Amino acid sequence: MPILLAPNQAPSLQQLIDVVNQAGLECQLADAGSEPSLIIQGLGSLHSAGASELSFLSNPKLADQLESTGAAAVILRAEDYEALSFQPDFAVVLCNQPYVMYALLAQWFDQYRLQALATGWHNTAIIHDTAKVSPQAHIGPHVVIEAEAVVDEGVHIMAGCVIGAGSHIGAHSLLYPRVTLYHGVQVGARCIIHSGAVLGADGFGFAPDPRQSGAWAKISQIGGVRIGNDVEIGANTTIDRGALDDTIIADGVKLDNQIMVAHNVHIGAHTAIAACVGIAGSTHIGSRCIVGGAAMLSGHLTIVDDVQISGGTAITSSIHEPGQYTGVYPYQAHQQWQRNAAVISQLGALRRRVRALER
Repeated sequence: MPILLAPNQAPSLQQLIDVVNQAGLECQLADAGSEPSLIIQGLGSLHSAGASELSFLSNPKLADQLESTGAAAVILRAEDYEALSFQPDFAVVLCNQPYVMYALLAQWFDQYRLQALATGWHNTAIIHDTAKVSPQAHIGPHVVIEAEAVVDEGVHIMAGCVIGAGSHIGAHSLLYPRVTLYHGVQVGARCIIHSGAVLGADGFGFAPDPRQSGAWAKISQIGGVRIGNDVEIGANTTIDRGALDDTIIADGVKLDNQIMVAHNVHIGAHTAIAACVGIAGSTHIGSRCIVGGAAMLSGHLTIVDDVQISGGTAITSSIHEPGQYTGVYPYQAHQQWQRNAAVISQLGALRRRVRALER
């Protein structure tokens, strides 16, 4: 069940409309007869929303749920409102981007929840004398903040996080429980880092050591990690520090759960990467790219701006033109896949025979 605000804390419908308009997305009540002072305690789906919740329609396939919804108000496009075959008993908010409006309001409700958390520093937190922590930051139980670290105002650091020496967390960022920042990690403003994420661990750097057969000499990773503003990092995602230069995650990047970002990777602004992607070292991904789940990117590649990589695709060479790239065969029954795989394994020999015939 969604968490609802208490009636005396909840905003009116008009207040929420004002929030969205101030954010640059236009919306308005459908008619003057709607009740702008209607109290909205939370958000819900058309199927489950209650009499104090706001819902939305972004997928026309769900339009049949409008007649049965229990929502107090619904966000609709003008054309969807005009297409209604019944007189709604809910208030209608008109917006040409209902899903974006929902996203903005979900942020608002979530921020309200965070602001309601207790401020101050928990008495079990360990904060080094040389750390600079804003009095307006929330430091949860058993947090460790090491020497010379900086925590700006409005930051929420939840239980069990470790903030390494010399790290910096920008204003109004949120770290869920058990996030670990190694030393020298820079996190921008308004970032969200989910539980179990590790930023700044050593990259995988080793050199063959001729002093002992088969041995490896560790290459110490002395670069850092720089995270831009408005970045979200999913649970158990790892971002390695650079060998010499920093690993960089630019403004607005969204990383899902369990992503591996190796040393010296650069991810451009507003790129979104789904779960279980692996990115090898020194690969540069451009801005506004989309990478599907479980894709694999080899090291030292360049991916230009506005590239879309389908889930499960292995990228082994640089991509120099925007567009969508896919390298995955659809699944088949196992025996059929075995037969096709056997044919694929013979393509090299078949090619040689065809070339010989052509000659």
